[in-house]
Amino acid sequence: MRSIWKGAITFGLVNVPVKVYSATEDHDVELHQVHDADGGRIRYQRRCEVCGKIVDYAHIDKAFTDGDKTVVITDADLKALPEERSREIDVVEFVPSGQLDPILFDRSYFLEPDGSSPKAYVLLLRTLEQTDRTAIVHFALRQKTRLAALRVRGGVLMLQTLLWDDEVRVAEFPALEQTVKISDRELDLSAALVDSFADDFTPGNYTDEYQAQLRRLIEEKLAKGDAIDTEATFGHSEEEAGGGEVLDLMEALRRSVDRSRSGRDEATAATTTAESATRATKKKSTARKQA
Repeated sequence: MRSIWKGAITFGLVNVPVKVYSATEDHDVELHQVHDADGGRIRYQRRCEVCGKIVDYAHIDKAFTDGDKTVVITDADLKALPEERSREIDVVEFVPSGQLDPILFDRSYFLEPDGSSPKAYVLLLRTLEQTDRTAIVHFALRQKTRLAALRVRGGVLMLQTLLWDDEVRVAEFPALEQTVKISDRELDLSAALVDSFADDFTPGNYTDEYQAQLRRLIEEKLAKGDAIDTEATFGHSEEEAGGGEVLDLMEALRRSVDRSRSGRDEATAATTTAESATRATKKKSTARKQA
């Protein structure tokens, strides 16, 4: 794994340098959009509405529009904000772990001790385990102020970003406002059904069946030869090219030669057409004079 950020957990006078790693990863099969008629890759272009040019990411800024006016915010503007410059993960409070509603959890990150001695890291880890507390922390990451839960998982400190309180919707369903009568017999039968499915949760027992079936479908198509040449049909991906097409030297020379030949052929054809038209005009003129 490669760290995505470095900082330090701070509470009181204690400072714990850490490296931050993404704790989860996506294993979904990546699918592209293609033209159903010929299998050609469908691409989206970042085109400027003013000049009409396709713009590289390096020349794209962010902006806010209030309807009448637009304010452009550059990367330099964002980096100049005091909150963005901070590399501290400030502990706000330590709360009972059971008080955190799972709906608040957003992204998960592993924290690795950064430095020659992990003593402060291990001290914080063991303290959280012993007190059964979760640290609520505040920090800035990727141009956003974050609230997060700092807890222990598998002998490692884990940081889980939290949604802000106003980001969680209130569920208001009229049907649930009605008075519903449930008999004891219905509750007993329902509880018996739950008991018949009761077990300990083991994540490894479950797999993404859709992704497994999709991979099997792809393998079967490849085995049957039901595929198209990727380079010829898709071309070079824009992600690999850094916003534009990348050609090796030989390919660039070949395309240049082809383009040059094509241009000469078009010029020759145009000249021939023009000469033919001139000769035809002269013949018509001569015929009129003789008449």
